[in-house]
Amino acid sequence: MASHNEFGKKGEQLAVDFLVDAGYEIKYRNYRFLKAEIDIVAQKESTLAFIEVKSRSSDYFENIADTVTTKKIKLMVMAADHFVTEQDLDVEVRFDIVTILKKNGKFVIDHLPDAFYHF
Repeated sequence: MASHNEFGKKGEQLAVDFLVDAGYEIKYRNYRFLKAEIDIVAQKESTLAFIEVKSRSSDYFENIADTVTTKKIKLMVMAADHFVTEQDLDVEVRFDIVTILKKNGKFVIDHLPDAFYHF
């Protein structure tokens, strides 16, 4: 496995640990529907969060959260709609981003609830 893939997997695990510590229940990891993938589906109380994890070793060029494209957002919304419908859930839905920045050998984690809105 390429080192960037290993770093991505490490970032996702750090995000899961962070979310569990914050009181979220992890419902699904790497949920796939057609061409879409959602890194983490987590629930806290009556809110279901569909979470994109972005791991980087530098934020020199741009803010990590800004790397989530319009195409990725559309795919996430489609997959989230399928997940909620398939599971027959009656919950609030939200889209979050968790960023993992490796800085000086340490990981800095930032959780951005409601990172974007669906319509």
